[in-house]
Amino acid sequence: MDEDWQSDLERWLAPYLEGLGNKTRRRMCPAYIAGLIGPGDRKSIQPMAARSDAVAYDRLHHFIGAGLWDSAPLEATLWRQADELVGGNGAWLIIDDTALPKKGKASVGVAPQYATALGKNANCQTLVSVTLASGEVPLMLSLRLFLPESWTSDTARMDKAGVPAPLQEYRTKPEIAIEEIDRIIAAGVRFGCVLADAGYGLSAPFRQALSARSLCWAVGIPQHQKVYPADVQLIFPVAGRGRPRVRHVPDVKSIAAHAMLEGAKWRQVSWRKGAKGPLTARFAAMRVRIADGAPQRIGSAGAQHMPGEEAWLVGEYRSNGERKYYLSNLPGDTPIKALAGAIKARWVCKQAHQQLKEELGLDHFEGRSWVGLHRHALMSMMAYAFLQSRRLAQAGRKKKSPRSASPTHFASSAPGHP
Repeated sequence: MDEDWQSDLERWLAPYLEGLGNKTRRRMCPAYIAGLIGPGDRKSIQPMAARSDAVAYDRLHHFIGAGLWDSAPLEATLWRQADELVGGNGAWLIIDDTALPKKGKASVGVAPQYATALGKNANCQTLVSVTLASGEVPLMLSLRLFLPESWTSDTARMDKAGVPAPLQEYRTKPEIAIEEIDRIIAAGVRFGCVLADAGYGLSAPFRQALSARSLCWAVGIPQHQKVYPADVQLIFPVAGRGRPRVRHVPDVKSIAAHAMLEGAKWRQVSWRKGAKGPLTARFAAMRVRIADGAPQRIGSAGAQHMPGEEAWLVGEYRSNGERKYYLSNLPGDTPIKALAGAIKARWVCKQAHQQLKEELGLDHFEGRSWVGLHRHALMSMMAYAFLQSRRLAQAGRKKKSPRSASPTHFASSAPGHP
């Protein structure tokens, strides 16, 4: 990075500082973000303060952990800038989560739980993330802590960590994601399609909540997700004895997603160019009805889910032999290349997670409180947005108009998918 970044940062932060008011806080915010961006392996408060002559440790610590200031104006500014940089009908809103490994039991939300990045259970905090992306340019909008039941069942523990009373009830990760999506829509951030992995896509309430908001979506699912053929019919079964049936039932049984695609036509599809050439895999797609309607007893099969929304069922056959499955409510005339492109666009959020941790110290916070963790995460996202805006400007690919929906490409380090 060139020598002018700190003066650029001061100018870039001006609209954020208007929302902080107090003169001391207006000094602490740039100092904290400069500490995250600047040199040094450790980006927790003490080493950041030690590397700077401009700010004392206790003031920086108070700013993040105990200062009485509202993060909402800063968040609103971040979202407005992100929308100007990459928002539009061609943008993706990507839902995922990321784990912050932790020792001990005192840090808010820490518990033994599955960490996707590690591929195993670990003692960690889990943040639900929302990323706005266009092409290969991601901007992180939201990082919200998931509280396991070991926390939500212990009010005293939550009070000690400063968890706000309205957020002390247990909420699943998909529920947290929908709340964040609602806030982002209310703020006017523009995007075309919501993407998520199978951890969210397996949740029928999550998919149905997106459809209820008239949002397009493409999500991963487990291979055993049940679906019906698109032409499934609802009929009155003939009763062999007793009273006539009063409820319709499907004329065929639902089957697992992988079984539905067994006889489908698979074809090689390239969804974009990577650093080493086109990224390709074999895909199959067909229209189905998702088996996520109301449960109903269907003959000898017992309680089964009725046919729900019509959607695309997509299968991916990777070069390593692995198969993955997806559902999408994109229109019925969507080409398979566009379906594959939507599905694979989700992986750019992994790049954002990696850079936030490796370059900006997202996982270096050593405080224990709810407010401290979320303020540190907000500062990390602001620092990341600043770096992305500089990279876009330097590449000469900043959008000519904030209303343009054409994707921008600059991050040659964006990971290709296996």
